[in-house]
Amino acid sequence: MTKTPVIGIGLDAADPTLLEPWMDQGLLPNLARLRKEGTYGRLANTVPYVSGEAEFSSTEPSWVVFSTGCYPNKTGFWDTIEYSPESYSVVCDEVESGYDYKNFSPFYALGDDYRVAAFDIPVSALCDQVKGAQILGWGGHFPFVQSHSQPQELFSDIVEKHGRNPVLHNDNGRWWDPTYVNWIQTALQESIEKRVDVCKDLLQRDSWDLFLTTFGDTHSAGHDLYDQSQPDHPLHTYRRGKTDPLLAVYKKVDWAIGEILAAAPEDATVFCYSVHGIGANLTDLLSMFFLGEVMYRFNFPGKVGLAPGKLGTTPPPPIKRPIRRSWPDEVWRKINEPNPIKRLINTWTPKKWLSETQDGLASPRLLQSTQPHLGWMPGMAFSPLWPDMKAFALPAFADGHIRINLQGREGDGKVTPDEYDALCEDITAMLYELTDGRTGQPLVKKVLRTRQDPLDDNPTLPDADLVVVWHELPTDVVDSPTLGRIGPVTFNRPGGHRSRGFFVAKGAAIPAGETLQNGHVVDLAPTFLSSLGAPIPEHFDGKSLFASSRSKAITTVV
Repeated sequence: MTKTPVIGIGLDAADPTLLEPWMDQGLLPNLARLRKEGTYGRLANTVPYVSGEAEFSSTEPSWVVFSTGCYPNKTGFWDTIEYSPESYSVVCDEVESGYDYKNFSPFYALGDDYRVAAFDIPVSALCDQVKGAQILGWGGHFPFVQSHSQPQELFSDIVEKHGRNPVLHNDNGRWWDPTYVNWIQTALQESIEKRVDVCKDLLQRDSWDLFLTTFGDTHSAGHDLYDQSQPDHPLHTYRRGKTDPLLAVYKKVDWAIGEILAAAPEDATVFCYSVHGIGANLTDLLSMFFLGEVMYRFNFPGKVGLAPGKLGTTPPPPIKRPIRRSWPDEVWRKINEPNPIKRLINTWTPKKWLSETQDGLASPRLLQSTQPHLGWMPGMAFSPLWPDMKAFALPAFADGHIRINLQGREGDGKVTPDEYDALCEDITAMLYELTDGRTGQPLVKKVLRTRQDPLDDNPTLPDADLVVVWHELPTDVVDSPTLGRIGPVTFNRPGGHRSRGFFVAKGAAIPAGETLQNGHVVDLAPTFLSSLGAPIPEHFDGKSLFASSRSKAITTVV
């Protein structure tokens, strides 16, 4: 039986709230045409915890959900950051800390019956059961995979013909640096053009049953350029007559989709999708810094570590001209110092003098010399004190993560198992009191427990005991009635993740002009396999978006 080829094009962190109005305005004609001629819908991204389900926006585990068709509670891959309870140490390698796929293979590992090309799937791994071509780590936003290929010589061949990706491991969101902002826009345009050339090259090499690629450029642009595009960002300024740099990247990717599909078989079934979206960044500050300071003050009543503020007063405007021009150094200059003269000295002291530990807190210079991958994260300043705390904030890229310093589990545990539940309840109550210091709105949407038995050592469980899901309120000032005010603090990357994704499909077997309701990221893998006519593994947690059981979830657009 002749197979209908399937083309899958991922747009990493492309947000439907951006795509939809731009498609309606005719600014993204190729995506708009796919939507008109096929089926379109948003995708939810949620995960199950012991105490309930919650929205999920962490990039790396979301891509593993895409590739394996399984939730993190089955794969055990919740994060790229690995915590050691014996030593209170954390590890996060931007290449080696991805998922290994030993227990669950990628859905496209289909064996000899299918010819597959997989180009730049984030957080993937080479697999012998993929018959065709695999190229990983050529580009993307920190894809957490080695730059290599199968066959082995294919990667060097692609680089020799088309060049290296200029953005790989180089996009860091330095919104305060105009040279960087100009560079990233040019580099993303170059990256997209090179990807199109590589895709055309690969499409000409074989008749693929399944062709997959991912544009990481929408991810990088969302992190780095969101403030210059969208008025909901606190740093946004009116830009009359100026080009929207975020839209420019989306338009270039839309052009690229047209180029790739023009080179693909005419009868191919086409999927475009994202596993999460982007919005004004809230988690960089809330999860990477504020939660660490919150837990410091919770553990040491009356003490303030970083960014002291005064409750009940109007905060000064957001910081738009950082003095240090480095986010960790900028937060560190906010170390609590009652003496105004010393506080002024701290503000202007040269960076090379900021290598000391103060009041038990580690400076960013010290951390970056000992923690090359996580030392830049301001919340790591509190890590020397973790053994002395009842609970502390682990470094995190999306939701907030809190670890209980438990006896019998941690190397220097302070909390007995009998005290565990009460402490979790106290922390949860304290977290729900946190508000935005500028608007007074509550910041915490949910606090979830991850284990029923505090001493449960099941390797599929997250490192965190409590997961903090934030309301979508980007803020630089946090207020607590018991802990006081924290901030204002300099913003980091302008854009941050949202749990929403999107899905658009076109093909002979795809309903035209219809809207998909209730789709989920975990449904993508079985949808691909169903379209290929391949069997769907029993261990999958999702179902095909076009299965008969989903028929009620599709509505005709009038």
